[in-house]
Amino acid sequence: MIFYFSGTGNTRWAAQQIAALTGEELRYIPDELHEGTLVYDLKDSERLGFCFPTHGWQPPRIVRDFISKAFFKCDPSTYIFALTTCGDDMGHAMRLFDKDLAQKHLQANAHFAIVMPESNVCFNFLHLDTPEKEHKKLEAAKTTIAEYGKMIVSRQSANHLVKGPIPYTYTYILGAYYVKHLITDKKFWVDKEACIQCGLCQKLCPVDDIEGTPPRWKHNGKCTNCLACYHHCPKHAIHWAKMKRGQYVFKEV
Repeated sequence: MIFYFSGTGNTRWAAQQIAALTGEELRYIPDELHEGTLVYDLKDSERLGFCFPTHGWQPPRIVRDFISKAFFKCDPSTYIFALTTCGDDMGHAMRLFDKDLAQKHLQANAHFAIVMPESNVCFNFLHLDTPEKEHKKLEAAKTTIAEYGKMIVSRQSANHLVKGPIPYTYTYILGAYYVKHLITDKKFWVDKEACIQCGLCQKLCPVDDIEGTPPRWKHNGKCTNCLACYHHCPKHAIHWAKMKRGQYVFKEV
């Protein structure tokens, strides 16, 4: 059983690759939260996997919320793995995830990170990749995910992470700022002249934080800042703060 979350499609692709190789059932975390039961009885042979993007060098709020609410019935010998996607590095995001998992009396046997095209437009110093760099990352990712898949199939213990040069600063200083100030829907705004009122942003929002056309954010504290509304907008009518940045949505090469 593999649980995943994805905003721009990077992690969905990674989770799909692992699911295809292992034969494990794939479950989308927002759908699970909507269902409300959140009790999972794993079979003896099942693996338990979690795939999520790194947001501000931390696990996304929605993923941490899911872990805190879910109950996993599994044998102590169950093989558990976690995989995160990141633009360049993920700091100590997996350390925070492990702490959340430990609260459920679970421990991962393997940790993986895979570098994918950048999608964060909320920090001034982060920029989307050039088409050339994006292509290079995606080509490398295909090789990396195949290697990780083999390890997961054979239930290997592993720790393949991309923490970066200053992981503590990334996660506990910059990441803390990100969580406090940037996980919010209050910085989104829409160019009403460009908006075609297709409703795609509302449909894609994993926490039902958008209503109406042109879109209106509910400001109810549920936004996980996945940027799905921003990046998937077909007319780039949705913007973040005062910055004008490009868009990125996963497309397999």
